[in-house]
Amino acid sequence: MSDLLVMKFGGTSMGSAERMRVAASICTEQKKQRPVVAVVSAMSKVTDLLLDSLRKAEAGDEPGLEFNLRALRQRHQDTCHALLEGGAREETWAALDALLSDFERICQGIRILGERPPRSVDEAVAMGERLSSLLMAAYLRESGTPAQAVDAANVIVTDAVFGNASPLLEETRTRCGEVIQPLIHAGKIPIVTGFNGATVDGHTTTLGRGGSDFSASILAATLNAAELWIWTDVDGIMSADPRSVTDARVLDEVTYAEAAELAYNGAKVLHPRTLAPLVERKIPVWSKNSFNLAHPGTKIVPSRPIESGARAVTSMSNVAMIAIEPDSAAVAGTRIMARALDALSAANAEVLAFSSSSYRQSFCFLVRNDELDTVMKHLEDDLALELAHGYLKPISVDQNVGLLAIVGEGMRGTPGLAGRIFMAVSRQNVNIIAIAQGSSELTISIVVRRDGLERAIRAIHAECQLGTVQAAPAVH
Repeated sequence: MSDLLVMKFGGTSMGSAERMRVAASICTEQKKQRPVVAVVSAMSKVTDLLLDSLRKAEAGDEPGLEFNLRALRQRHQDTCHALLEGGAREETWAALDALLSDFERICQGIRILGERPPRSVDEAVAMGERLSSLLMAAYLRESGTPAQAVDAANVIVTDAVFGNASPLLEETRTRCGEVIQPLIHAGKIPIVTGFNGATVDGHTTTLGRGGSDFSASILAATLNAAELWIWTDVDGIMSADPRSVTDARVLDEVTYAEAAELAYNGAKVLHPRTLAPLVERKIPVWSKNSFNLAHPGTKIVPSRPIESGARAVTSMSNVAMIAIEPDSAAVAGTRIMARALDALSAANAEVLAFSSSSYRQSFCFLVRNDELDTVMKHLEDDLALELAHGYLKPISVDQNVGLLAIVGEGMRGTPGLAGRIFMAVSRQNVNIIAIAQGSSELTISIVVRRDGLERAIRAIHAECQLGTVQAAPAVH
């Protein structure tokens, strides 16, 4: 469908009755010009509330669970009453109430069981998007725009890796033809739940980090959409976090590769997995602000004229550096590296940066703090023999660190850039603990102490002149 527009609305864009009205008006306005599919997140903070409820159920905390269930019910009831009137209100609340009762049933089962089976967790946390899609579709219908809520479990087919499922694109393409396209041809806007799908045999799955954006890109790719718009609460992709850098600016255009690197290293833009389904079909993506409709946003494209130097700097503070060092020549460092990477894979953890030395073959890598416990368990289990016999020094963990990443396709082959970056950081009296750069030269990653992170960001942003609009690009 060559003119189809897929739009995804994030949690803040769906966070209240007022925000849902804005999202609905965007859908209605675009529907006048071309077919539209909308993908919606849960209302802001609802997924956190769902997960906390499951934790309380597992721990047997009945008062805490009851408090959360009341809060969940009250928020959606208040939103339903603010959005809808009369029969539409009653009909929609009945559907919402049934979903909330299903969630409570799952929680009570977990409370009795005393544990959270991954399959039950996925079924439970997908409720947030199902609730918001019902509200959005009902409001659009009452406002005169035909719309229908669609559970992505009936459309997006995935493998059975609960909590971090991957799509089966051909099966999903078939389901889109059966479920989504008839609604489009009937003149309706499908309001599809983000974040979730289902296995071939119908068990609900969730798509992991960045899951709602991922849902939207899967649908855009399998429906052959013309564009994908991602609605958030920021004006677009920025040259740095404006909370750290006063002259940070919105980038008008970035490539898939630049966006993926920025997201991987902490920027609140599309997760790399989100972009993967779009690459083959070269579907452009717009990152837009539903709180500032006048701003055009940032366009993410397959390629663009390359400007020499960096485009943006991003950072992460919620990271831990793990260091592994052989203490005996009896072990091969490369083999230990391989086993450590296998352990990280088994832990389903993302390696944010990796650096190694040449002589002792010691190495270090960064992971997110919320993945640290799982990573350490896998590492200690897999390397237990070497640790017990003293072939390896005790595994070192440092959480007082932060990650900086300087990104730009124009960094390739730019002499002296790395030296300028390191000098800019050193002038702020910030020590560089580790450095990593991929063979593509698209990103330079630096690990520093957390208390020097913001000073380093500002220094690099200024040194690379990222706050000023670049001169005419040099096409490579």
